[in-house]
Amino acid sequence: MPVSARAAVVLLAAACTATPHFAATPTPRPPVAAPAFVWPATGQASLELDGVVTSSPAQVPVPIASVAKVMTAYVTVHSLPAAARLLVDAGDVADMVRRRARGESVVKVRAGEVLTRDQALTALLLPSANNVAAMLAERVGGSWPVFLRLMNRTARDLGMTDTTYTDPSGYQPSTVSTARDQLRLVRAALRSPTLARIMGLRSASVPVAGWVRNTDTLLGHDGFLAGKTGSTSSAGGCLVFRVVRAGRVLDGAVLGQRGASLVGAGLAAAAGLADQALSGEDAHSARASMESLHVVRGERRS
Repeated sequence: MPVSARAAVVLLAAACTATPHFAATPTPRPPVAAPAFVWPATGQASLELDGVVTSSPAQVPVPIASVAKVMTAYVTVHSLPAAARLLVDAGDVADMVRRRARGESVVKVRAGEVLTRDQALTALLLPSANNVAAMLAERVGGSWPVFLRLMNRTARDLGMTDTTYTDPSGYQPSTVSTARDQLRLVRAALRSPTLARIMGLRSASVPVAGWVRNTDTLLGHDGFLAGKTGSTSSAGGCLVFRVVRAGRVLDGAVLGQRGASLVGAGLAAAAGLADQALSGEDAHSARASMESLHVVRGERRS
């Protein structure tokens, strides 16, 4: 047999007798199970904990009241520099008077008053001033229609496919969204250091109006770090929020809560869900806490 043929036979025999080698197949990681929650009896909610988003059934677009102001703030902080100033004119004062007369949430303004961007955001997000939402829409967009296009385009960019903004304050019931979409927004908003700071303030001072208080009375208690309330007869009680306990971060949104105090109903639902998610509270206790917790005094339509 020629040498080359003999070598080929040896190589073939070696190949046939060698122990085959297979690449190790990685063990598939089990999917992270979504935690089970006792959801509020009315409305809808959505939570994000440990990278897992869990939502109640029936995520359909509903009115969201002043939770809409989170988008107004988000567009503003990405459109105006921190050094921007807002000059209050006679039209702004007249708008405040009209809104106050029909029971809307407003802060007092005076012609000639100058607000910094962050002072305006503070008035927007703490006492939930509808008149300041209108001012920001006009200053940022040049007109309401342009600003609304910015709001809705930003919603699309964030993947909020079930959201439509028809006004910058949320007073109109045609401004609608889902808890899941609002959870997506509040997580984006809290990536802004400015918005995270302002949405975590329990009170602050603004020109003319003086000291204003945040309508979210959960702040500063049980790990609640940031939030924005909303309430109208059509929207019920609403809240977007962030809670941190023992290093774990819970972001959430609740919409459509009902009770003697609409704001209080939204806060109670959020507190109950936070206790389930972060404190291991059992379902029976969670339901009881959501039904019995009352944490807010008065409210205006926002």
